[in-house]
Amino acid sequence: MYKMNRFFRPLALGVGLLLSAALGLRAQNVVKPYFQVGELPHLVKCLPPPPAFDSPEFGYDMMRYAWGKQQRCDSVRAAIAKRDAVWSYEALLGEFAVPFGLTVSEQATPEIWKLMVTALTTTDAMRVAPKAYYHRQRPFERFDDKMLTGEENDLRGEGSYPSGHTMRGWTCALLLAEVAPQRADTIFARGWIYGESRVIAGAHWQSDVDASRVAASIAYDALHASPEFRAQMLKAQAEYAALTAPAGLAVAENDASQFVNLTDAVPDAILEIRYFGTYNFVGERIDGYEQPTALLTRRAAAALKAVSDDVMRQGYRLKIYDAYRPQKAVDHFVRWAANVPDTKMKDYFYPDLDKSVLFKQEYIMDHSGHTRGSTVDLTLFDMKTEKELDMGGTFDWFGPESHPDFCGNPDTGKYTGNNSKSPKGRTITAQQFANRMILRRAMMAHGFKPLSTEWWHFTLKDEPFPSTYFTFPVNYLP
Repeated sequence: MYKMNRFFRPLALGVGLLLSAALGLRAQNVVKPYFQVGELPHLVKCLPPPPAFDSPEFGYDMMRYAWGKQQRCDSVRAAIAKRDAVWSYEALLGEFAVPFGLTVSEQATPEIWKLMVTALTTTDAMRVAPKAYYHRQRPFERFDDKMLTGEENDLRGEGSYPSGHTMRGWTCALLLAEVAPQRADTIFARGWIYGESRVIAGAHWQSDVDASRVAASIAYDALHASPEFRAQMLKAQAEYAALTAPAGLAVAENDASQFVNLTDAVPDAILEIRYFGTYNFVGERIDGYEQPTALLTRRAAAALKAVSDDVMRQGYRLKIYDAYRPQKAVDHFVRWAANVPDTKMKDYFYPDLDKSVLFKQEYIMDHSGHTRGSTVDLTLFDMKTEKELDMGGTFDWFGPESHPDFCGNPDTGKYTGNNSKSPKGRTITAQQFANRMILRRAMMAHGFKPLSTEWWHFTLKDEPFPSTYFTFPVNYLP
């Protein structure tokens, strides 16, 4: 029997809890779990005790220990076991990227990341009690052997039963398979290998690993009692569907299910929705803008979050002028452009143009990429000066001064000062051109393509709905 004395058990349990908390905090910022450990099933009461070292059942553990040492001779399998030993959520989710069909990260897949980290933070704590209660000796300790993974100093003296890595890996597989059930076969196959790696490493007995998969199933079932978990699972499933949907996926024009509030996906973004107000080239609120918010397809929003994180490290925030634009708004622009005498905003946005040429020069068209949901108009906000970065021209300025190649080469990022395209000899400075390039480089680095006539306009390269022009209004999504 692996039972602790009354003095050592609470001491080790307390140390284990502190160690678990420390590891969790070191791996990621503080996360509020779905349940406290006392609200979850107690694994000492759920799992059978591990086989005693003098029992017939332990003979199987010995056979598998020998098998694990043989596997170390396979350099490919040994390398997998070494990777599986890394104790971090980033490393764990990275190992599941291929079977899951998507790389999970806080930047690229914020909803899936939140689900996984919160769920695993919750269930990780369950392993502490049985480890402390049984305090089973690990294989490398029993045989005074070297581990494949070099973890001896970290693991010596810590209970072997159950395996924390295996429990985490199998819980991860269960969660990912619920997010993407169509890929469950490959996800579970990788989860199985993840547990076997602990036998190969010499960290655990096979019975530790077997019990850990049961423990993971218990933990996974317990998570579903949380309304917050269930709600986050739905968000993760929707994000996965959006990010893995083939381009051109058929969807109804009035269907907003694949869109998100931009600020939910990119909380650091600043909104100045010009078409909700009157400071725009029309001079009035534009049809279809019912609330001052911005919407994007899930795929575009995930990419924009990566842009935001990039520019934040450089000292900037994204400021959004427009994102999804309903077809009703485009129709409003067309009606306005046809009403040639209405020029009340000419001095602000198109002083060098006769309004009659707006159709011919394609400043106004009957369709817009914005209506497909993966295009955004934006600039940069300097966190040091607390002002917009000076781009040398206003958003929605109709003229060659708005072109990315005005006074410079956007491909090389070099300023030339060539302002020959400006009908009035207008120009921008080298610093203003450089500021435009900061935004351009960040957007292009994360999957957006620029427009040749507007420095502020970018469209996701692999937009999910390249042929669908949506009609639903701009409102806060529930």
